[in-house]
Amino acid sequence: MDLYLARHGATEWSRNGRHTGRTDLPLLPEGEQEARTLAPALAAVGFRSAFVSDLGRARRTAELAGFPDATVTPLLREYDYGEYEGVTTEEIRRERPDWQLFRDGCPGGESPDEVYARAENALRVLISHEGPIVVFSHGHFLRALSVAWTQLGILAAERLALDTGTLSVLRDGDRGRVVQVWNGAVSGF
Repeated sequence: MDLYLARHGATEWSRNGRHTGRTDLPLLPEGEQEARTLAPALAAVGFRSAFVSDLGRARRTAELAGFPDATVTPLLREYDYGEYEGVTTEEIRRERPDWQLFRDGCPGGESPDEVYARAENALRVLISHEGPIVVFSHGHFLRALSVAWTQLGILAAERLALDTGTLSVLRDGDRGRVVQVWNGAVSGF
């Protein structure tokens, strides 16, 4: 079973480092191009199922990548940043110098344990379908999904970087559940 993870294309806030959880910003023109660039690599796989976050930036990415009919689920939404919505990590660390998202969470938003539990729930839904499966979602949530897949604790997600418009592959094979490809440029597929 392979799960292909596609992070949505660039938005204004993703480009300038603002936490973009529930604020539904459109893709920038370059984000739309990133989404279109995913299409040839994904078309070659022969997916049995496709899922997408209910937020517009992920849905638009799925559409431009060739999956306009992907199953929409709020389980794949981005982390709820609460009071840190629209704020950069640099701004947060002026008041909380040792702050880490996946350790400390966000006041008024989701806790790391809540995000991890949602990722586990999403995985139960995803693996109930035949693979390969493609998932269109968001940077921090896809990190949580990946560490839940490998049964690492949520804090491990802090060590993963994930660029917009990239592909990653989670595999369940001979070695068990592994991260086969991470933050892959589409040209590498």
